[in-house]
Amino acid sequence: MCADRARLSIDHAVLPLCLCGLMASTLRGAAELFNKRTFTEIMATAQTPFELFLNEHDEEAWSATLTVLLRSIHEVDKNGTQIWFAFFPLSLFHALKQADDSQKLAEELLLRGNYYLKDQLNTSHTFLYGHRYWLYVKEAVEKHAAQFNPGDDLSLSDQILSVSQELAREMKIDQSLLVGITTIAFMTIQQVGLEAFQVKAEMMIDKKHARKSAEHVLRERAKDDSQGLFGFLKTIDKKWTVTYDENNETAKYRMHNIQDLAWGAANDRSQNWSEINPRLREGPIPVECRSASCGTCWVGILGGGEKLSDVAVREGKKIKEFGYIDTAEPKPLIRLACQAQTHGAVSIVIPPWNGVFGKYLKALKEVD
Repeated sequence: MCADRARLSIDHAVLPLCLCGLMASTLRGAAELFNKRTFTEIMATAQTPFELFLNEHDEEAWSATLTVLLRSIHEVDKNGTQIWFAFFPLSLFHALKQADDSQKLAEELLLRGNYYLKDQLNTSHTFLYGHRYWLYVKEAVEKHAAQFNPGDDLSLSDQILSVSQELAREMKIDQSLLVGITTIAFMTIQQVGLEAFQVKAEMMIDKKHARKSAEHVLRERAKDDSQGLFGFLKTIDKKWTVTYDENNETAKYRMHNIQDLAWGAANDRSQNWSEINPRLREGPIPVECRSASCGTCWVGILGGGEKLSDVAVREGKKIKEFGYIDTAEPKPLIRLACQAQTHGAVSIVIPPWNGVFGKYLKALKEVD
């Protein structure tokens, strides 16, 4: 009887402690949930009206906007603007941002290199002709963001055209030279935020290249190598120049006719490439498999795309799986260097990263 009373006394003493522990655990969970929601709400309210407007636009909305704007972009930047959007896809940015563990997801998607726009917001577009106007565009877009009024009810494309038109008038240049780089500025704010965007920038190309006219750049892209007096008799002996940085006179390599871009790059032993970038094993283009299996060697085609071989079945299939581009075009702006064979001089852009994320993003879209 005494023992039973003792146990009962102990049980009554332990019960409040258990209840207190349960309540404390519940309160901690509720606090954590509250803090997460509060943080999300604070972040949402901390955004400017302009940022909130931009965040209403997903990948499809941006694709439609870019389609509308392409007819207003100068020929010199028409390819470059589309390539930039392929290099920094909004859907991948959102996937990483919304992941519980972005680093783990990046590893699962085999992302290698510098894939965050925030780490290169002022240098990601040096391959565009419009980059030489970046400092002025930044200032104009920042001014637009500060004066943005949601009540104006202007579409995204209309706002981009309005900003570029006003700046072109002030600078007394062709508006078409500004539309592409202004479009990129808007997307950059969406991915990095207005505060980061406002960080002071510097011109990233030298004065010599900055003075080149758009027409001059287009002529250089269209130009083929001379094959000598009897060049018309040559077949496999023909050699072509591949330019991989139009702002650097030494950023070129020579390759044989009907050779793929990756093999041509591998023959360039002018530098210790692995010291420059660990992704580079041989030559300026990152390469691993040479069979369209890894996606490491993707490149953008600024000029001379018509001089490359058509996309074969395997390249077309794999480039979609990697997530780089989804098109049935025979000569798209994004190619796998190990598959694209050239029969003329071309100008390319090498992205700062690579990965395999096409299937993942497609699955996310299907769930949504």
